[in-house]
Amino acid sequence: MRVLIVTAGSWGDVAPYTGLGVHLRDAGGHDVAIATHARFRDAVTGCGLGFRPLPVDPRDELASATGQELARAVSAPVALAAVLRMARQFMPRFTTGIADAVGQGADVLLASTLTDPMCCTLGEALGIPVLGAYLQPITPTGAFPPLVTGVRSLGRYGNRLAAHAMWAGADRIFAPAVKQLRRDLGLPVGRFGFGGPLSLPRERTVLHGFSRYVVPRPADWPPGHRVCGYWWPATPPGWQPEPRLREFLEAGPPPVFAGFGSFVAADAQRLTDLLVRALRRAGVRGIIQSGWSGLAAEGDDLLTVGEVPHAWLFPRTAAVIHHAGAGTTAAGLRAGVPAIPVPVQLDQHFWAARLTALGVAPGPLRYQRLTVEALTAAIRTATTAIPPSRTRSLAADLAREAGAEGVLAALDRL
Repeated sequence: MRVLIVTAGSWGDVAPYTGLGVHLRDAGGHDVAIATHARFRDAVTGCGLGFRPLPVDPRDELASATGQELARAVSAPVALAAVLRMARQFMPRFTTGIADAVGQGADVLLASTLTDPMCCTLGEALGIPVLGAYLQPITPTGAFPPLVTGVRSLGRYGNRLAAHAMWAGADRIFAPAVKQLRRDLGLPVGRFGFGGPLSLPRERTVLHGFSRYVVPRPADWPPGHRVCGYWWPATPPGWQPEPRLREFLEAGPPPVFAGFGSFVAADAQRLTDLLVRALRRAGVRGIIQSGWSGLAAEGDDLLTVGEVPHAWLFPRTAAVIHHAGAGTTAAGLRAGVPAIPVPVQLDQHFWAARLTALGVAPGPLRYQRLTVEALTAAIRTATTAIPPSRTRSLAADLAREAGAEGVLAALDRL
């Protein structure tokens, strides 16, 4: 079967699908390609998967003025407004790019949260089945508030009401481009003109690439919405750590990792200085990942690295400071080490709250209010007060899951 995975966003929104694609190819014999941004071409093809380019460079968008507004947003409405302004600029050509990628042929589409409305429209027109393949739990539920609100539970009915309100806002992002796509394909546009999540049928199959031990499946979800377990990123064939990284790890006690992944800081030097001061005040060695912000610091007790597979590095650390993206959150849990979540925007607040609730992290430190004192205290708590038995137990639970098998089974049912 020709499987096309369609995803968009940062590397964290792409990496899990590389591992999923490799498994579908090796265990199921499927011909797998990933449609995503051109900057990830080498990472996808390096795993032996097909690649189809999508327009828009996510790093450029996050570094733009609107992207920086999103990074500074301190409330969900402000963040959603920034996303809406950003999407208006690229959504039409992005939708065209998805149509071009799908038009090259596929027997089934696996669609991420950001590409699902477009993929469902194309699947309807071309007679191709479309399965949701989500990395985040976005379906409304009373079990927890919507991901991007960054608030505590509003109660069963309040959570569902808030989720539907957020979905209505998301529809405004997708609707114009999807309505035009439906016109181009000769499909009815629909009386209300919704083009986003509210327009997707509840009875369809949606597979989630996270663990039930981290986010239990809500009882009020539709029957076709399943929690599979994590889809772990593929490690590039033949990858080996740089000698200087191995030497640093062997030269002293396990360091604390600090990285913000795809987040583009307006003042990278300020963030770097803050991390360095906190690590040294806490009396720990540190590894800083440069990421999209270009963070950099060196010294006898510090090392800066570029892209290093988290599956290899994190088990060799004492704790992980990160922005609480879905992928980095998962990697830290898999490694069985404490987390120090510093959420910046959107769903990162949700994952930071989950880490705290699971007992593997001190309370979240919101990036917009981050201080040296608060981060120093969190490092000390994470490295001395969180029981290793808790982090290791959760890691053992995750190791028993075979998340990609759930997707393979769904394809077999087709």
